[in-house]
Amino acid sequence: MQLQNFDTHTFLQHYWQRQPLLIRQALPRFKAPLDANELAGLALEPEVESRLVSTAPDWPLLHGPFTEQDFDRDGAWTLLVQAVDHYVPEVAELLRLVNFLPDWRVDDVMMSYATDGASVGPHYDSYDVFLLQGEGQREWLLGQHCDGATPLLPHSDLRIVEKFEQSAAYILDPGDILYVPPGIAHWGIARGECTTFSLGLRAPQLAQLMSRQVDQALESIDTEL
Repeated sequence: MQLQNFDTHTFLQHYWQRQPLLIRQALPRFKAPLDANELAGLALEPEVESRLVSTAPDWPLLHGPFTEQDFDRDGAWTLLVQAVDHYVPEVAELLRLVNFLPDWRVDDVMMSYATDGASVGPHYDSYDVFLLQGEGQREWLLGQHCDGATPLLPHSDLRIVEKFEQSAAYILDPGDILYVPPGIAHWGIARGECTTFSLGLRAPQLAQLMSRQVDQALESIDTEL
């Protein structure tokens, strides 16, 4: 599995942790390895981390495990299931798309299903993410760079930006990918029912970087001296 319409050198030099990048038809004729019903089935399992966010004032959020009745609801809502790659080998295969990056950066693949008009609000992450469109369409609005000083709406689980400053908008079709670096506000809105795979890449802490440098230095020492 390999990204199409994508140059690794250009990406790392100009986009990686700098600015967003839209990759049209990164996976031509892409068929999602998991559909909405199968995702809902995973969310019923107690060992699987899942959330349900309603597109309503105050962005109400529920934590799984869920029952089938939880999905029989009015209004726009989004189901998010974490670490789907741990349970579905075909989803784990998607991580090969980012094999040009160090393995230790790879976190997991979160998958979401959304009803028409659903969203989890304008937010930002502290990690890099590749947003791969599975089924249907989702519109992504991109905004400003955010950090710890950015005003947020009061919410216990979501980093919802209080004032979103839109700079770009893209509608993604199946097989399209949008790369979003850490700190960039983004806002996904379902255009009809849709699914999205989020390939997350953790940002290292200073202590982790120092530890790796020490490990590399120790490995370079000639133990026979």
